[in-house]
Amino acid sequence: MDSTSPVIYVVEPYGGSIRRHNPALPLIFWDDAAVTRGDGVFETLLIRDGHPANLRRHMERFQASARLLDLREPSADDWIDATRQAVEEWTARTGEDAKCVWTYTRGRESTGIPSAWITLSPINERVLRQRESGVSVMTSPRGFTIDTSLPGVDEATEGGSPEPAPWLTVGAKTLNYAANMAALRHARSRGFDDVIYIDPGTGRVLEGATSTVIAVRKERKLRTPVPGGEVLPGTTQAALFEYAERQGWRCRAKDMTVERLLDAESVWLVSSVRVATRVTAIDGHPLPAPANEAEVRELINAALGAE
Repeated sequence: MDSTSPVIYVVEPYGGSIRRHNPALPLIFWDDAAVTRGDGVFETLLIRDGHPANLRRHMERFQASARLLDLREPSADDWIDATRQAVEEWTARTGEDAKCVWTYTRGRESTGIPSAWITLSPINERVLRQRESGVSVMTSPRGFTIDTSLPGVDEATEGGSPEPAPWLTVGAKTLNYAANMAALRHARSRGFDDVIYIDPGTGRVLEGATSTVIAVRKERKLRTPVPGGEVLPGTTQAALFEYAERQGWRCRAKDMTVERLLDAESVWLVSSVRVATRVTAIDGHPLPAPANEAEVRELINAALGAE
């Protein structure tokens, strides 16, 4: 089979069978909520050296996202079993890294039974280039704000109980990513590679369109925007901070402005598949490569294999 062909496994959401799906055949029905409303959750994992990276944190966030959308909590055992089966098939075909996506939707309107599947596919060439060459970013408001004074926001956005504001999904990694993709298209149309969202009222840095922002400061300090509210907690950032602290780095979540990014030693966008991408410019202001670039890159890569 062609090494670029995806590997797909269907997971029965209420327990039971795990089956391989032919990628040449259709999988989703016309009335599935993923298609009609973007109603569902997902996680994206890196498959490296035959193993899913940062698996525990991804599963915890996946289950928290499902709770926030009032979906039955996915069985960790079933999803991990299906992932390992898919990874075995992938690694038998190629030794290259893969992108693994877990997708869990509210399912068909006609049946009410959720749909769930796992896909492994090659990592996009653009992503591989950005790992090496970095990205220029523009800053922009997200286009909407979250009223963090609403009851339940703190709990919801940290993945806890959704009560008493169960409609809040800002802490969930949902399938509704159209706005994020539109922001990236807009940035590229203006000659940038990516976007860092900022709060228009305070100038506070939030997150990348599909990533978490990390600032490296002098004296082995790592900083990231405080998660919660409008900032999705990042699994890669969490793994990095836990590992880096054991290596003697001082890590802290802290509110930051763009000015604090510009005077940092370096700025990185981290995410599961892109891993570590250095920001080379912000709004046209160049950020020269730091002397410790290789050390930081090695630190982030090592963090994903630390568990």
